[in-house]
Amino acid sequence: MADTHRRHGAPERPVLDGLEEKWSGRWDEQRVHVFDATRATRRDEVFSIDAPPLTASGSLHVGHVFSYTHTDTVARFQRMRGKEVFYPIGWDDNGLPSERRVQNHFGVRCDPSLPYDPDATPPERPGKHPVPVSRRTFVELCDQLTAQDEKEYERVWRRIGLSVDWGRAYRTIDASTRAASQRAFLRNLARGEAYRAQAPTLWDTTFRTAVAQAELEEREWPGAYHRLLFTGPDGMPVPVDTTRPELLPACVALVAHPDDERYRSLVGTTAGTPLFHVRVPVLAHRLADPEKGTGIAMVCTFGDTTDVTWWRELDLPTRPVIGRDGRFAAEPPPGVAAPGAREAYARLAGATAHTARERVVELLRADGALEGEPRPIRHPVKFFEKGERPLEIVTSHQWYLRNGGRDASLRERLLERGAELRWHPPHMRTRYENWVGGLNGDWLISRQRFFGVPIPLWYPLGPDGRPDHDRPIVPDEAGLPVDPSAEAPPGYREDQRERPGGFTGEQDVMDTWATSSLTPQIAGGWGTDPELFARVFPMDLRPQAHEIIRTWLFSTVVRSEAEHGTLPWRHAAISGWILDPDRKKMSKSRGRVVTPEELLDTYGSDAVRYWAACARPGVDTAFETGQMKIGRRLATKLLNAGRFVLGLADTASEGPEPLGPAAEDGAAGLPDAGAVTEPLDLALLAELADVVAEATAAFEEFDQARALAGTERFFWRFCDDYLELVKARAYGDQDGGAEGAAARSARAALRLALDTLLRLFAPVLPFVTEEVWSWWRDGSVHRAAWPDAERIRQAAGDADAGLLATAADAIAAVRRAKSEARLSLRTEVAGAVVTAPRDVLDRFESIAEDVRAAGRIGVVERAPARTPDAALEVSVRL
Repeated sequence: MADTHRRHGAPERPVLDGLEEKWSGRWDEQRVHVFDATRATRRDEVFSIDAPPLTASGSLHVGHVFSYTHTDTVARFQRMRGKEVFYPIGWDDNGLPSERRVQNHFGVRCDPSLPYDPDATPPERPGKHPVPVSRRTFVELCDQLTAQDEKEYERVWRRIGLSVDWGRAYRTIDASTRAASQRAFLRNLARGEAYRAQAPTLWDTTFRTAVAQAELEEREWPGAYHRLLFTGPDGMPVPVDTTRPELLPACVALVAHPDDERYRSLVGTTAGTPLFHVRVPVLAHRLADPEKGTGIAMVCTFGDTTDVTWWRELDLPTRPVIGRDGRFAAEPPPGVAAPGAREAYARLAGATAHTARERVVELLRADGALEGEPRPIRHPVKFFEKGERPLEIVTSHQWYLRNGGRDASLRERLLERGAELRWHPPHMRTRYENWVGGLNGDWLISRQRFFGVPIPLWYPLGPDGRPDHDRPIVPDEAGLPVDPSAEAPPGYREDQRERPGGFTGEQDVMDTWATSSLTPQIAGGWGTDPELFARVFPMDLRPQAHEIIRTWLFSTVVRSEAEHGTLPWRHAAISGWILDPDRKKMSKSRGRVVTPEELLDTYGSDAVRYWAACARPGVDTAFETGQMKIGRRLATKLLNAGRFVLGLADTASEGPEPLGPAAEDGAAGLPDAGAVTEPLDLALLAELADVVAEATAAFEEFDQARALAGTERFFWRFCDDYLELVKARAYGDQDGGAEGAAARSARAALRLALDTLLRLFAPVLPFVTEEVWSWWRDGSVHRAAWPDAERIRQAAGDADAGLLATAADAIAAVRRAKSEARLSLRTEVAGAVVTAPRDVLDRFESIAEDVRAAGRIGVVERAPARTPDAALEVSVRL
């Protein structure tokens, strides 16, 4: 990288305000964060990061800042370690959140039946009733709004100091991404990993789309137990408790546990359903709970996922009643044929589940088939994670991808991949294994939405106009991306669409995770830039939150295993949640968020990053502005400490070499660390070497919190103790004056420590460290070499590493003695007596002059303590 940052000296009164804007612009101009493939000819010279695509569908909240800061500290560290960092960023703009935002913003709704009108425009002011627009118009509006949102989001992320390569940004809906996603799907299809099937599907009736297992969440929901009276083979009533009486016409069996003596004689017979008079088998199954209700359960198609299990394992018929719109079908299901039964069903046709429940209860009560009154309860009910109504289960044709849910060998292979992956922290691997082990079906990847990656298939229509789904028409990979709803397939004309002998296009799009699961391939140029892909894949790091291990992390492993037979990355760094004051996850959907703009205005980016970086990997952390105040104080202290140290002598003529590997940091030609000769200064280097070693090891394990904590502890000791101890010597107030060896040693040590501390803090506090660095160094601190602990240790030689602690104890004791005597710390005193064990006094001898000068003491006397374990004490004499 060209050396274009030039030193300019410390300002008279340095301030934090304005640093974000100043340095963000210069980093762009100087291409500080740009990945340059010419600098890395081998894979091991690259560090590649598969960062989460940034969401751009609503307001940014501080939780995003939290987790992305963790990743950014790793990226900055690895650059300073000499790696060429591949750190692209994506925009997660396809999917339901973007559609909802467009609907609300423009006041429109998508109606796929409408023809495309190129002149269509949304209403000037959204009204109560959304205006219907064609699918193509709706997608164009989605694309328009997300592009606007992304510009605003990028401004905020730049202010936060995200060191991504903005020139490599991608969108999860752009042409190259659609092509990669469709290419992967077609290869899955060719290998038999993708398939279409009609099956019970979890369905959100509000959004009218299928929902995958990974998108579910359970919520406590009000309900009621209703005791229905079925008719046994002997005409006697069989009481059955259910929370879904409206599904009575969909009943296909009763089940009891095989060990339940109450129903042993009933198993193998049939029972009649109330109202609808359908004879259904009574069967035994291990999932029937003898302790729940009456111990015998009604199996309907479909009330919940247990119904699906019973239906599949007991080979039961299907009597669906609820459609994709969440309403009861106009016609009764098969088997509901008696005149009275059809009349009862007519009361339900077209009703929502809630209304149908009320009507069924009325009918049951009138028929004498309801025992007692409904008993209110609250029970866990499955919801789409973004939905507001309980899910239904409907039978529909959907696309699936094999993920080990029904294939033991594939499941075992994916578990092995999880064991190969290095998890940070390690216990997060358990979440992955629990998810894989608990899968009960393949991955449903089709969605009945609009703004997404189309499933790239067409189907031929027979002479009767019916599609042949068993012979899909597949595009050539070279022609991707395609939109089957707007383009004709190879060998057909557009005027043959929906005509007998012609074709129909697949209407569904892919689940957003089906695209996001390919972020390593999309960002790395899979299929378009093989040279780049070879240098960055498998990637080094996947950073993400723990709640999407089951979705994003697992699905990415599935796709990589299918396409490449390998893990997509070597490490996974898992961050925790941000908790609100009630210790609950901060969530936009629940209205519990704090947006970062005000925090950035109040505390500054470095302070907010400091708060985020203090959190250990994988640990949920409370939102705490107190930590931000500490971070701002730290950043301010860096400015002041830098100004003081650099004000001691001419920066260009005096200072140590940077003690790191060769790097373009502008430090060449500076005097070496041989100028550091005094015992206290050498002790500082010895302790500094340990701090560098600890921070390096922590960053290598993706633990920025441990690296920051150790660096910060040393920095405050450096400012509060060491700097005060050597200040007089550095000014030349001791023997030899300003040009003497002792003074030069102090100044050299101060500069070397400042140089090292700026590098250590740079990943967390990028703006203030760049500012101080620019006062005396050319180039960017973020392209400087990471400090080398061994070189610093060599410079320290055989220094007594504990000497600094002894000096700190001594000056603290002097301050304490003055405070107890009610004297100002700047008060000069005639003398002081240092009392300590003999070995401590021997150590103290080499730092006595620095302590005397810092404490403003005339004469320092020594007195041995009576016991060998006594603490060092100082008494002052006026």
